[in-house]
Amino acid sequence: MRARLVLSSPLGSHHAAWLLVLLTACTAAGCGSSGPSSNGQLDPNGSLDKGAATTAPAAGAPAAIPTAELYKTVLQRYRAYQDAYKKAYETNDPSALPDVASDPLLTEVTDDVEATKAKGVIWRFTNTFNPRVYARSKDSTKVYVIDCVNTLAAYRYSAKTGKRIEQIPGGAFAYRATVAYDSGTWKVAANVRDRQC
Repeated sequence: MRARLVLSSPLGSHHAAWLLVLLTACTAAGCGSSGPSSNGQLDPNGSLDKGAATTAPAAGAPAAIPTAELYKTVLQRYRAYQDAYKKAYETNDPSALPDVASDPLLTEVTDDVEATKAKGVIWRFTNTFNPRVYARSKDSTKVYVIDCVNTLAAYRYSAKTGKRIEQIPGGAFAYRATVAYDSGTWKVAANVRDRQC
């Protein structure tokens, strides 16, 4: 703020001069400042910075991870789930799913793989993916992914003979997945089929 000298002052020239000196000194000294500079950054919790150390989130906590890195990690884990899902149906073995999925999805898929095994069949399919993050929870422990999953080919085989039994028509459908932070890692907790895409 610049002080400017006003030639005609109702206070008189002596008082105006003192006011000008006071304003200049106050501006130079940074009057109105309370404590060290914050480099223009706001403190999101609304408290004043008193110069004391604040408690930062744990390094592995989702809120401490930069957004771009968080989303990259979540999408990698989503793809890892899709790989484990495909392998579970090709082998009738859901044992790799707990590393990439959590309940309720884990139980749903495990039960379905076991039911498929009990019927004496296996599934083989080829999908393409195009996942995108579309939202996240306020505490960043849940990230929501939308994906257009395009099934290029799907076949049912006899687990006993290995002979192909049936071809299932392909198609592209939107899926909405919830990827949740669970025990220090990201796992897909829900995956719901939506409209065609």
